[in-house]
Amino acid sequence: MKRPVNARVRRSVALPRELVEEAARVVPRELRDNLNRLVVVSLEEFVARRKASAFEDAMARMAADPAIRSECSQIDAEFGPASLDGLRDG
Repeated sequence: MKRPVNARVRRSVALPRELVEEAARVVPRELRDNLNRLVVVSLEEFVARRKASAFEDAMARMAADPAIRSECSQIDAEFGPASLDGLRDG
């Protein structure tokens, strides 16, 4: 059975008072009075940063992989001359 797109999960969390107070001082006005929305936005940003970091790590591993570097060099040697096709001089 599929879950509804807007399904909600209710969780009770204990947050340090100092963290909540500091967040209230620095968050945008539209999130200041809605702790639930602040938590949602914060988790979305956290997940996006983690995904971006994982992607960057994977790309760095690929860039360091000798087999991939060799393949890229071969592709560049074969197709490099065609990379300027259609461009005018000057």
